[in-house]
Amino acid sequence: MKEKKVYNEDVESDKKFAPGDGNPSQEKASDAKMADGAAAESAKMADGADARAKDSDPELDAAEEASDEAARAVEAAVAEWKDKFLRLQAEFDNYRKRTLKEKMELVQTGGRDVLLAMLPVRDDVQRAMTAMEKSDDLEALRQGVRLISQKFTEALRQKGVTEMELKEKEFDADIAEAVAKFAAGEEMKGKVIDVVQTGYMLGDKVLRFAKVVVGE
Repeated sequence: MKEKKVYNEDVESDKKFAPGDGNPSQEKASDAKMADGAAAESAKMADGADARAKDSDPELDAAEEASDEAARAVEAAVAEWKDKFLRLQAEFDNYRKRTLKEKMELVQTGGRDVLLAMLPVRDDVQRAMTAMEKSDDLEALRQGVRLISQKFTEALRQKGVTEMELKEKEFDADIAEAVAKFAAGEEMKGKVIDVVQTGYMLGDKVLRFAKVVVGE
């Protein structure tokens, strides 16, 4: 009842004011709205202050600085490895060209050395031909040819070329080619009984396969 009486008094008091005069109820509502606006503005300012406080958090600043330093370190490492890769690629290209040139020179030099070793044998052959035209001494001619053959064999040996010794040994298809088979008895079965063409080794590799006759 008391609340109702107060409300009626407010209404009656409002009626006493003419239009255009200040209305106490409206003024109270306006004051309440202003108070609410001020409170909202204060809340916004407080939120902004909190945000600025968070933005200026030392831990966040340190984390961002550490992240920037890590990014700079990664960029520096990438640049360093890129430079190393380019240098390595250039060095490899130079090495490839150099080794190719050396290989070509080695092949040419190797052929030159072999030819130089053969020239003295060629000289001996020419001298033997001249001697054959002027002399009828067959034994001397045989001896000269024998010496030339020995000299030639020695020149080949110095270059790593050796003659295969296959006669009366077991036939080996890895170094020799059987061009014929001949009945030679049980003792010579599967063995080389004759060499048709001598085989040669260059070091431990076959330079030329021998052609042989195998017993059966």
